[in-house]
Amino acid sequence: MDERSAHPSGVPFGDVIARNVSALHALQERAERGRSRQDRVADTVTRFTGSMAFVYLHLLIIGGWVIVNLGLLGVRPFDPFPFGLLTMAGSLEAIFLSTFVLISQNRMSAADARRAELDLQVNMLTEHELTQLVRLTHAIAEHLGLPVEDEARVREAMNDVHPEEVAEVMDRERRA
Repeated sequence: MDERSAHPSGVPFGDVIARNVSALHALQERAERGRSRQDRVADTVTRFTGSMAFVYLHLLIIGGWVIVNLGLLGVRPFDPFPFGLLTMAGSLEAIFLSTFVLISQNRMSAADARRAELDLQVNMLTEHELTQLVRLTHAIAEHLGLPVEDEARVREAMNDVHPEEVAEVMDRERRA
């Protein structure tokens, strides 16, 4: 018998993994398609400004600016102040670039929050299913007359976990 077909659920793990990867990929694609034009522009600018091509371009522009304005090429300097225009241009660029980066980070933060919520929902569903399995296993053990080593712990595990109670405990621990 093939190892993959021997899985208790009847669905090979490889198929489950492929299905999950495909579902997550589809969710990401849908989120990407839902981006506004402004978000796409901000992401493109952010991606470019975070590249070595951007660094090289700035080295060329700033280096050329300095060489020309120091009079090293025999050309009349166009920056009447000691690099005042260069400073102003750099400051304006920094303002706009930081805005683009913040826009992209805000969008990524929202996507991360959505993924975290999905993860939490799946974890809560898994916890509920495990609680049901503990109840079923306990009922089988009782039906078969099998002893339970730590009955109190098993009984506790048979109760659903309520997220609001967990959050309260976490808050108390943080305050302590």
